[in-house]
Amino acid sequence: MKTARGWVDAPPRPGTLVCNLGDMLDRLTGGRYRSTPHRVRNTSGRSRYSWPFFFDPSFDAEVAPLPFARVRPAEVDAAERWDRASVHTLRGTYGEYLLSKVSRVFPDLGREVLSRRD
Repeated sequence: MKTARGWVDAPPRPGTLVCNLGDMLDRLTGGRYRSTPHRVRNTSGRSRYSWPFFFDPSFDAEVAPLPFARVRPAEVDAAERWDRASVHTLRGTYGEYLLSKVSRVFPDLGREVLSRRD
């Protein structure tokens, strides 16, 4: 993962698993569990496995912070994030959030999906 001080190594340890968290867990917990940029790079010279596992809410789900969450100020959150967008300002559904995020990289795809929903 990447922190303000740079990339952090995750050397392999027998019997362990590294899990990177996504934006919705960051939002649900009010920033208690942060999503960070992450990459997988094997420098060991041996086989090492890495695979994505996405556990996302329904496209139509409203994603609101949990009752125990202490929400970080949006401007602080945005200043620390790679994309300068705070997940704590999200209003609407998970699908709307996902489309806005994907549309920044693939604008044509975002327009196509939105036109099919109308």
